Amino acid sequence: MGKVSVNILMGGAEPSRKAAWADYPEEDAILIGTQDMLLSRALMRGYGMSRYQWPVHFAWLHNDSMWVFDEVQLMGPGMVTSAQLEAFRRQAGLAASSRSLWVSATLKRDWLRTVDFNPETAIALGLGDREKTLPVVRKRYEAVKSLKRCDVSLVPSKPVKPEEAATTGSADKITNDDIATYLRALAGVVLEEHQPATTTLVILNTVERAQGLHRALEEARPTSPSARDQKRATPATAPGSDSPERLLIHSRFRAEDRRAHEARMQSDLPPAGRIIVATQAIEAGVDISACALITELAPWTSLVQRFGRCNRYGEFNVTGDAKVLWVDVADPKPYLLEEMNSAKIVLAGRVSAAPAALPPVTATAPLYPVLRRKDFTDLFSTDSDLSGFDVDIAPYVRDADDSDVQLFWRAIDGDVQVEPPALDVELCRAGLGSAKKLIDRLDLGDVFVWNTLARKWERPRPKDMRLRPGMLLMVRAAAGGYSSALGLDPKEKRVVPVAGPIQTDIDIEAYDDDHRSFVGRAVELSEHLSDVEQEARRLCVLLPSAQCDAVIRAARWHDLGKVHVAFRGMLAHADPSLDPTKFWAKAGDANRDRPRRRVRYVSKMAGETILEERPRFRHELASALAWLALHGDDDDADLIAYLIAAHHGKVRMSLRALAEEREPPDGKLFARGVWAGDRLPSVRFADGEVVPEVELRLDLMQLGNGPQGPSWTARTLRLLNDLGPFQLSWCESLVRVADWRASRAEREVSE
Repeated sequence: MGKVSVNILMGGAEPSRKAAWADYPEEDAILIGTQDMLLSRALMRGYGMSRYQWPVHFAWLHNDSMWVFDEVQLMGPGMVTSAQLEAFRRQAGLAASSRSLWVSATLKRDWLRTVDFNPETAIALGLGDREKTLPVVRKRYEAVKSLKRCDVSLVPSKPVKPEEAATTGSADKITNDDIATYLRALAGVVLEEHQPATTTLVILNTVERAQGLHRALEEARPTSPSARDQKRATPATAPGSDSPERLLIHSRFRAEDRRAHEARMQSDLPPAGRIIVATQAIEAGVDISACALITELAPWTSLVQRFGRCNRYGEFNVTGDAKVLWVDVADPKPYLLEEMNSAKIVLAGRVSAAPAALPPVTATAPLYPVLRRKDFTDLFSTDSDLSGFDVDIAPYVRDADDSDVQLFWRAIDGDVQVEPPALDVELCRAGLGSAKKLIDRLDLGDVFVWNTLARKWERPRPKDMRLRPGMLLMVRAAAGGYSSALGLDPKEKRVVPVAGPIQTDIDIEAYDDDHRSFVGRAVELSEHLSDVEQEARRLCVLLPSAQCDAVIRAARWHDLGKVHVAFRGMLAHADPSLDPTKFWAKAGDANRDRPRRRVRYVSKMAGETILEERPRFRHELASALAWLALHGDDDDADLIAYLIAAHHGKVRMSLRALAEEREPPDGKLFARGVWAGDRLPSVRFADGEVVPEVELRLDLMQLGNGPQGPSWTARTLRLLNDLGPFQLSWCESLVRVADWRASRAEREVSE
């Protein structure tokens, strides 16, 4: 049995020579990610990644996969979406079977009921009555943890009328002074309840309050000159043996900083013990046991999860020291006021937080938007609308008040256009509200977004900027907004240390990008077509499907359009050493940046001077049109044409001209740099098969039936209907991966 790779999906770019998990669909892999990262990919709108990679991740996540949704009660609309996706997979058919597993100590089966998914068809697993009597289970199930209300609470300084509290929540009347007073008082309770050589865990509902409590605890600690010096150097480290270590855990840290905090959290306790201030981020995926747990009021399902972090292993059963204090808060955010009030009713009079003493979950699931089959199918097209926008999937992924963007910081000094895209280690999640606070504070030159079509960083007006879930923003490090100790902090104005090292060998995957055509050496077209065909055959042996013949045929033809005069001119411009009498698929990297610029490509080929300027040219469309011109009546002709056209993810469901294209001088049809009437010269495959010279036609870009028969849109929609999104994306991705592998092997020969 081979190794199983473990991959954390965070978005961001990867070095162009690095083989990612998506390159090896036949190998076992464990993918770990937030619901934002995984569900957005499952909806063909992957957050924080190139739009041209969406179809591949979509295919691998839906086919031959097992989804494990942990702590379902925290998922909001993502829970309903996960059930709908399971239903769609059962209905539409898969290339390889998949399953879903929903895990929670507070899951009510009926929460998964949707218009398309019946939870009664799922198998329920849990502790049986006999298992609950086993000593090892009883030690945890009946663990001692006293429960009482904390004397401190977060309430407005001015009384709130009952009708106002019922409609808007009393948070509208809570001031910054109220929060500051509350946090100072809560810090006193935390220090009073803490016992040496134990862990005290404090869970607050917002990152801002968690950061504020951490500051209050820092200010409350005994200080001396040497202690103050140490505190400035390492804020999380206790300055003396008589002072407990303080840690802050939440989701608004960069990966390296969060790992460092979590490593300290799991390390051996210092003699004075450890105080951990956290948010809901600690409810799931963190194995920790505290002697004292202090938690703000939250929905009952969340409280049960938090209670599980106190005396988790039953190690305090003998001494009976474990305790849980719950803090009443008048601010319901990020939850609903009704959920908070319901939890308060359940808590009333309850004195134990042991699992055996807690009542079952009875709450009905909140109402969320439900993704219907037609809406899901429409997401299969990755083309943005004419305004440049995509369908917003945020309502199906996460609560509107809990949606995220991603930020990264760079020491920008000079030309911003030289900055490569973000790596995953640089990214920091930010709620829309926090991100807006930061951006509103920034100057015009401090924040940038990547324009995929224009292939450049742009400087939007921060005040007028429309933030969208999943958006990726680059921020000038000198503008602040982050610290390693506190994480994302819109008020922080000190320079942000740049996470690094920054790599420049990055797959930008812009529309005009052809970086895979530069592998360090010249590769003839016939050789590359043969290499990709062989890779496709190997993949189809390992991952057989009914469409394998079409996949292999598409792989054989995928780059035939590289004999088009526009591509030949671009390649020769990049590498003048190429023999102009041959057809090339790949060139060296010596002048790799040159083909990315808008230039008039001039080169000598076969004794003639060729002058072509074809912005937005896509060789894969030329390949697909050549296939249809010569094999349009074959079985699976449309499927093969689609797989050829889609092998870079840039020509898929629709076919239209793009902005900044050059129009033919005679008014002919044009799209993606291809003009009706363009001719491809004859090509010989490595095995001797000869493709004759062919004229490219574009009648099928027009709606309805025309001289070429059904339109491109009609053909692709028919394929989507016949095969379903999961099988069609599977075939599409097999061709792409075969191309990636062949290109990587060709590069390795040159190194």
